[in-house]
Amino acid sequence: MDSVNIPQLGQLVRIIRGKDSGKFAVIISVEDQRFVWIADGDKRKFDQPKKKNLNHLELLQTISSEVVDSLEESGRVTNGKLRFALKKYVIPMNSEAHEKGE
Repeated sequence: MDSVNIPQLGQLVRIIRGKDSGKFAVIISVEDQRFVWIADGDKRKFDQPKKKNLNHLELLQTISSEVVDSLEESGRVTNGKLRFALKKYVIPMNSEAHEKGE
């Protein structure tokens, strides 16, 4: 495995399989080589994260430093911070895709 495919805390992901397909979330815990726990702070709260197989996720290059700092300091992150991280990174990505005509 190369470093691009190794999930990291605070990393943003796009869900590519399942009923949440096409949505974005943040990795809040890494279970092992195959599974991570994700949350988006909205429908999927920090207190009830979703366990996902890495094969069902597209790992994005972006890692939210706010989420990482919060998890390292207190072991948890607020749902507001998760929503903020997703808004901060996903909206610019969507507008770039829109400008390119994708």
